[in-house]
Amino acid sequence: MMSRRNSFLSGPAVALLIACGLWAQTPETADPRNSFKVKLPADAPLALVSADWGQSSAVARGGALQVELHSTLVLKNNGPRKIRAVSLLVLAQEVTPGGKGSVTVPSLDVEPGESFPVRIDLRLMRPLAAPGGALVEVGLDGILFDDLGFYGPNRMNSRRSMLAWEMEARRDRRALLAALESGGETALRDSLLAAVARSEAQPRMAMQVMRSLPATNAGTEKPVEFAFLRIPESPLELMSGEASMAATEARAPRVELRNGGRKPIRYVELGWLARDADGLEYPAGTMPAEVVLPPGQQSTVRKDSTLRFAKPVTGLTAYPAVVEFTDGELWVPPAGAWKDPKLAAVLPVSGELARLGNVYRRKGLTAVVQQLRAMR
Repeated sequence: MMSRRNSFLSGPAVALLIACGLWAQTPETADPRNSFKVKLPADAPLALVSADWGQSSAVARGGALQVELHSTLVLKNNGPRKIRAVSLLVLAQEVTPGGKGSVTVPSLDVEPGESFPVRIDLRLMRPLAAPGGALVEVGLDGILFDDLGFYGPNRMNSRRSMLAWEMEARRDRRALLAALESGGETALRDSLLAAVARSEAQPRMAMQVMRSLPATNAGTEKPVEFAFLRIPESPLELMSGEASMAATEARAPRVELRNGGRKPIRYVELGWLARDADGLEYPAGTMPAEVVLPPGQQSTVRKDSTLRFAKPVTGLTAYPAVVEFTDGELWVPPAGAWKDPKLAAVLPVSGELARLGNVYRRKGLTAVVQQLRAMR
């Protein structure tokens, strides 16, 4: 903590003194100045090969230190299984708003003994009076293996996200392989080009889920009922729902859910489509909710929050994007959903399809075929 006799120093000077004090320490696994540190569990099937912190910086902003972290870590798979995804917890301060974040890398295919890069670009906040130590510590939140096994503390619920992404990726790779096996390279190329065209043609709208904000358009707010997309084979039925809407905000959303499956549900993630004044629908992110929903039962999800959109919206459509059961298994929309032209026009293209489309454009169809067969 800075003493009173240093209180006349300007913000940048304070930041410099703090940084110098940190850099004077001896690192555990860090750059020589000990400002940034990577700390992995001793038994982790992952090891640090190198860390480049050269573009990172810290600047005083009021009573806090704003840390710009721009780094490339090279990690090595030290375990016996292939790695499909990795999530890192990046911590500047545990309890400060903006003090922690995470970086998740899906769609990996890292063999035992193989190294791979992870890029980190984050802005974090840390109190000026925080205890000594590294400005930022990078730790492991989770690893997802090719057998869908998981390792890590899972503090940021990374297992759920990585498993959902991997299930979507496997679904889409199976669909592409089926096209290849039934129609050859021509059918595979057509499927890839259709996915790329759908992704490029689909309008998008940014959405933020914010904690209970006071109404900024109280005079024009009105209750608006949601529309719903029915996804084939979904264990979750969306029965009804509404929110108070005005211009770019939808406040206090409420959705009635029913478990139409055979297994109890503990978590749902609802995807949103926002409709503008011209009638165009935009994928606009998701809203998560923890639930207790036995088979055949109904429940109400109420969020004391505000959905804020990048432009005025006139209506919302919701659909089940992820369902987690109490046994830890997940459901994601099946490949059959995209056979319906109406659903295909509005459902977002998965990250894996977008990635393989980029592989096709940069390296050609042969590279896509090789990846599909290697990642069966």
